[in-house]
Amino acid sequence: MSFCADITGLYTDFYELTMAQGYFECGKKDQQVSFDYYFRTNPFKNGFTVFAGLSDFLDLLQQFVYSESDIGFLARQGLSNEFLNYLRNFRFNGVIYSVREGEIVFPNEPIVRVEGNIIECQLIESLLLNILNFESLIATKAYRIKLASDHKFFADFGLRRAQGLGSLHASRAACIGGAGATSNVQAAKLFNMPVSGTMAHSWVQSFDTELEAFRAYAKTHPDNTILLVDTYDTLKSGVPNTILLANELKQEGIKIKAIRLDSGDLAYLSKKARKMLDSAGFSDIAIIASNQLNEYVIKTLLKDQNAAVDSFGIGTEMITGKENAALDGVYKLSEIGGEPKMKFSENIEKITLPGKKQLVRYYDDEGKFYRDGILLFSEDPMEIDYLFHPVYPEKFTTIKGLQNELLHTKVFENGKSFLSPVTPLEIHAYLESRSALLPDEHKRFISPHIYKVGISNKLLETRNILSKKVKQNSSLK
Repeated sequence: MSFCADITGLYTDFYELTMAQGYFECGKKDQQVSFDYYFRTNPFKNGFTVFAGLSDFLDLLQQFVYSESDIGFLARQGLSNEFLNYLRNFRFNGVIYSVREGEIVFPNEPIVRVEGNIIECQLIESLLLNILNFESLIATKAYRIKLASDHKFFADFGLRRAQGLGSLHASRAACIGGAGATSNVQAAKLFNMPVSGTMAHSWVQSFDTELEAFRAYAKTHPDNTILLVDTYDTLKSGVPNTILLANELKQEGIKIKAIRLDSGDLAYLSKKARKMLDSAGFSDIAIIASNQLNEYVIKTLLKDQNAAVDSFGIGTEMITGKENAALDGVYKLSEIGGEPKMKFSENIEKITLPGKKQLVRYYDDEGKFYRDGILLFSEDPMEIDYLFHPVYPEKFTTIKGLQNELLHTKVFENGKSFLSPVTPLEIHAYLESRSALLPDEHKRFISPHIYKVGISNKLLETRNILSKKVKQNSSLK
């Protein structure tokens, strides 16, 4: 289920509408086209990207229509009456093919293919990029955290630091990437995710003593008593008061679930706290760490300092996708009227791949991801013997006889999504199953091995022929 029920066809960049009016008035409105969505670089210097946002995009696409209020607004922006009459009945009725949400994907491969008339495919560009780029960024960040923490539990605590209502989609993406719960109650309800949260320092400060605050909280939440122990002094007050209360509650058959450390030297404090709790006979009380954590801090806490932390609360850096502000996803025309099209550039890395394409994953003899192949839609993957480097075609890989898998499936047609309802945690389970098939060298934290994505010989030839035509028909020499 998506949010923002008032999202309409106005959720686009204005140039999409000005182009759409141009197509309409030039007699192109029924011209059939194909667009590809892909990104150019993995975020965070990662070895792969987690694809997320598909379900939200398709849900919002079903709301992408124009009300009379929208038409009135666009009339004031100078759009023609004839075009506005066309928009009154607008609905995206094209076809969308996509890889599965939660799939591991790589740069420059067509993740989503959109087919339809040129106006409808153009108008949805901004919505598609907005949702898929953002959620894929956050899901990738979250999965980096999951890998850095050796799959320890962590929760999304990022609402207060997120970019406005983007927090809702960000919390969903964080759970796709590995967060086991979210503090964002609205997101938890919308997307059927576990919700998590205990107390802030203000709770402790509102009582005369820390012990009194702990007792009151345990009384009101006996099944989920998690105590924030750093309001005054973690080792001299917070942990000792936890132990006092734990002994009191033992008589009532109540157990303290965990303590949370939110400041100070987390490695030092966690180890000291663990020793104190164990010595008092409370080795079952877990230790949660929070406070400006990211995958780098978590990795050094666990790997370098042997911190006694059982789980984490992750806020700002995950929910904002720090240090990358955005995923550089793009949406490019690849076919019009059955004829392949491409964007030309003197920089060969930015030359787009023409034609309607399919994405195929090849597996090695051990059943692991080996290569991804970009083929023309008309090609049979079983008949492809070689994949060529898209920039340096003298480099190629033999994939003859290898097991392969088509990654695209039809997910939307005639105004309706074909996706079955699935929770973010279920999508994460699929991500984990795919990650298990990705060789470890691509999951390295630093300088991961580059996963190879190649193109078929026919696609290579198609690109070269079109490139020559572009040069001949333009001033480029």
